[in-house]
Amino acid sequence: MTAKPENCLNIGVLGCGPIAQAGHFESVTKGKNTNLYAICDVAPDLVERFAVTHGAETCFESYERMLDDPKVDAVIIATADAFHVPAALQALAAGKHVLCEKPLSVTLDEVEALGRAVAESGLKLQVGHMKRFDPGLQSAREFIDSEMGDMLAFKAWYCDSTHRYAMTDAVQPLIVRSTASRRPDHDPKADLQQYYMLAHGCHLVDTARYLCGEIIAVQARHLQRFGAHSWFVDVEFANGALGHLDLTVAVRMDWHEGFQLYGEHGSVIAKTFNPWLFRASEVDIFRESTGASSRVLGADAHFYRRQLESFADAVLTDRPVSGADVADGIASVRAMLAIGESAATGRPVNLADVSGAV
Repeated sequence: MTAKPENCLNIGVLGCGPIAQAGHFESVTKGKNTNLYAICDVAPDLVERFAVTHGAETCFESYERMLDDPKVDAVIIATADAFHVPAALQALAAGKHVLCEKPLSVTLDEVEALGRAVAESGLKLQVGHMKRFDPGLQSAREFIDSEMGDMLAFKAWYCDSTHRYAMTDAVQPLIVRSTASRRPDHDPKADLQQYYMLAHGCHLVDTARYLCGEIIAVQARHLQRFGAHSWFVDVEFANGALGHLDLTVAVRMDWHEGFQLYGEHGSVIAKTFNPWLFRASEVDIFRESTGASSRVLGADAHFYRRQLESFADAVLTDRPVSGADVADGIASVRAMLAIGESAATGRPVNLADVSGAV
């Protein structure tokens, strides 16, 4: 690692839970333009442990006190989903930029209120859809934008595996928990259908939107058997392309994720790996003009660090975020709501017509 410049973004991390431990703390310390200034959690044992482990300059057990610190430029909100919007609103009111974990919320009213607050504040808010910083997916997006021509069809799948925890336990740091941690009023995993859609469906939806543009309508089917859930979703994109999404949790096989994309001047076939392997997707881009395929190799695939560096660059140079912004976060919640409504009613649903909670 090279020495960092003086004008790094001072980051305060809210939450010392699994996502902070496995992704965000390391990202801030490794980021070329970021500094881990503060850590905040209501659990004093976690705050003490990770402030020492990662070298934070200061630590807090009160979020309000961290937001009052003038040296904090921006916060990473790494809490449970139910706390995302309230914490983001507090940060914006205190004049802090925000990188918020996905999904932004479980309700449409909350995310729309947050969208208005971001617009009024003039501050940056980026949503933690870190797959947008997978070099393989970025190569596909570049091909779509510059060479592919009209899009015909897109199909994608996100299939969590029964073996995922054996894998992640091997590659992630040991996750430390505390009895003093703050938890939501309701156990997020009490309703697995909702939990799987929020935890995994938002990745699938955002990948589809990142590559293909706006989703305007969906028609979905849902099946639950032997403890597994599967959604098959037909998608109507604003560009007129056909779309199909497969969300299945959990498949009796290895992690199974990827997409196929068919266009006027070429096609894309991609295989994506468990994100904790920090391995770029294998994305084969076929160009009709040359009759040959190409693939990005040897790319830096620390998605969490790369998304944070992009966010910091947007703040430090006062440019729009290049990752998912608040509008993308709102659109993701809308799409998940529409999928849930369509699966329940058996009818197609326009995203513009949905309301309520995922």
